[in-house]
Amino acid sequence: MRPNILFLCSDQHQAAASGCYGHTEVHTPNIDKLARTGIRFDRAYCQSPVCVPSRGSIITGVYPHTHGARILQDALPTDTYTIAHHFKNHGYQTAAIGKMHFVDETQKHGYDDRLHMEDFRKTLPEEEWKAFRKDQSGSFTGRPSKLSARYFQDTFYAEETIRYLEEKRNPDRPFLLWSSYFMPHTPLVPLQSFYDLYDPETLSLPERSDNALETGFEGHFIRAQQRGWYQQSDDDLRKSIAGYYGNTSQMDDNLGRVLNTLYDLGLAENTIIVYTSDHGEMAGAHRMWTKHNMYEQSVRVPLIVSLPNGTNANTSQSHLIEQVDLFPTLAEFCHLPKPENIHGKSFAPLLLNQAYQPREFVYSEYDFCHGVFTQDNRYVGKSPILMVRTDRWKLNYLSWERSELFDLENDPEEFTNVIDEPGNAGIVKELTELANRMYDL
Repeated sequence: MRPNILFLCSDQHQAAASGCYGHTEVHTPNIDKLARTGIRFDRAYCQSPVCVPSRGSIITGVYPHTHGARILQDALPTDTYTIAHHFKNHGYQTAAIGKMHFVDETQKHGYDDRLHMEDFRKTLPEEEWKAFRKDQSGSFTGRPSKLSARYFQDTFYAEETIRYLEEKRNPDRPFLLWSSYFMPHTPLVPLQSFYDLYDPETLSLPERSDNALETGFEGHFIRAQQRGWYQQSDDDLRKSIAGYYGNTSQMDDNLGRVLNTLYDLGLAENTIIVYTSDHGEMAGAHRMWTKHNMYEQSVRVPLIVSLPNGTNANTSQSHLIEQVDLFPTLAEFCHLPKPENIHGKSFAPLLLNQAYQPREFVYSEYDFCHGVFTQDNRYVGKSPILMVRTDRWKLNYLSWERSELFDLENDPEEFTNVIDEPGNAGIVKELTELANRMYDL
């Protein structure tokens, strides 16, 4: 039988915030265990640093300007061909449980079974739902929840994923199962037990320059000031980070429950397991929170692929990878026809120690979203930010404004925009042409 696929996806998980990526403070035992059984990708990138377009690119293998869901308010078109259609057409049973962010969640987009937020909502009486909403108020204030695990949607998603594996799947057919979680997305209010893993007073702060955001695109500086992030004190920042790490550990715990079930059922022997997140989280770096920018904390994502029989277990890869590459890679691993008319490039040969031509750069794009970038929506409707990142350079191209260029070799924290240095004119021209070419694909 062809291998199963268990695709685990979190929301807003900064790549660096996992033990397997070298973090010494955050507790992610289950993600770390998965990394020991698989391949960890150190330079994987989302195709848009915001939920809806990024997730659209993961399941279609194409960039946001092609699949059409470019901002948070855009529904993925109903006739879009997805990885679920592709696998379903070749005999797979397909299911999506949790946060997919199709905007119109009644659309299944090729998945036979679909459970989402409204299904969870039905498990809580109105008074309990109101209590949960009140408990979770204050997006960027890190503190423990006063409620129990059953109030959290991710608990429901994990339990329903386990039920699918134990009861609902057809044992005579392979499955493609997407199990998707809300955490560690804000609000930063995890269960008490996970918040208590962290002492805010001892947590390290992200490196921040004295003139954070002042040399780059002014929109990021304006946004950080308007939302109060730029002025956040060190004490408040540590509490927020404790909340974010608590969210991350709570998400990791739910992943562990699902993975333990997969192992207990003996399914891991013929299952490809993927863990990733739709985008990252600034978590105070550059005096910012959330995403909506092209800094590494926002656009770089965790990616772990665990193959049956421990192929290349406990290894890492430093090649540049795009999330659109996941669709063709999984199709190749499962011996399905190559999906047509996509931007993704299969990296299956890389994992099988076969000839592989790596990407020379990765690409991402960001269209300004209504209501969440600046309060006055001053940039909404303008051309998007186009990112091209090579081994050394990152260009964040704006056709209507001064762009950003970062020398990642000499400035890995992206503190200084060197777009105006005369010696960089050639690289700016080259990367600008690349950015425009990718946007025209």
